[in-house]
Amino acid sequence: MTYDEHVVLVDGEGNPIGTAPKSTVHGVETPLHLAFSSYVFDRQARLLLSRRADHKITWPGEWTNSCCGHPLPGEPLESAVTRRLDYELGLRVDSVDLVLPRFSYKAVMDNGTMEHELCPVYRVIVSADAVPNAEEVGAVRWVPWKEFADEVMSGELAISPWAREQVPLLVELGPDPLTWPVADRAGLPPAAR
Repeated sequence: MTYDEHVVLVDGEGNPIGTAPKSTVHGVETPLHLAFSSYVFDRQARLLLSRRADHKITWPGEWTNSCCGHPLPGEPLESAVTRRLDYELGLRVDSVDLVLPRFSYKAVMDNGTMEHELCPVYRVIVSADAVPNAEEVGAVRWVPWKEFADEVMSGELAISPWAREQVPLLVELGPDPLTWPVADRAGLPPAAR
């Protein structure tokens, strides 16, 4: 992209309080901002795992959920999910469903770089394979959901800190990710409605 994307800054209640260039918000004093996480599944309930590109500022080379990103100011979160899945993984989606409307986290790398996001979580269903964009994604692999969740919950699988926090909450939604209940959009933070 040839311009500096802006992200939406939020207060502790999720109200929008401004915007900032994306290039300036991930450092040692990262302000709370709006983001999303998505978990992409095929019709067999296999999860698409992504390994972050080695040159990413935060958690380079780490395995994580399918795709994360930031909505542009005024962009609906579902549109941002679809846009980033197309850009990062070449995916066209069959459905995008909100499952965790109020997830937020703060995580700090050993070098002090921080993620600090209000980060609703989406389940996405696809019918095609991913075509990763090397600028964003180092590798992908499909894994059965139960196998993945069991490995995360037991600590066997090294995964990004946000995914480590999200997986137990997703497990609580039921054993079959294709039948997880869809959350009410009214539960989203004000900046995301």
